[in-house]
Amino acid sequence: MLRETEAGCGGDKSKKLLKMSTQGHTWAQQVKKEGEEEDPLDQLISRSGCAASHYAVQECMAQHQDWRQCQPQVQAFRDCMSEQQARRREELQRRKEQGSTHS
Repeated sequence: MLRETEAGCGGDKSKKLLKMSTQGHTWAQQVKKEGEEEDPLDQLISRSGCAASHYAVQECMAQHQDWRQCQPQVQAFRDCMSEQQARRREELQRRKEQGSTHS
């Protein structure tokens, strides 16, 4: 659902951002219909272990409709994803090193 934003707060751009934040990978858990696939971005975030912080960003955006008021949540999500990416790089490096020693 797209709500009107206050005058002087970005007009169409604010509406577009709000509409984007309420579509696609929504923070509310949805019941999937039989045969329906989960959004790939939702799958990625779930596997990362950062879903809770992602949902916090989404909830904040829905509540405040202003990303500037959600910076603590955005930073927590960014930190979580950075840590996850570092762990993933380490795991890939470890696998690469194991593969080269077995060859």
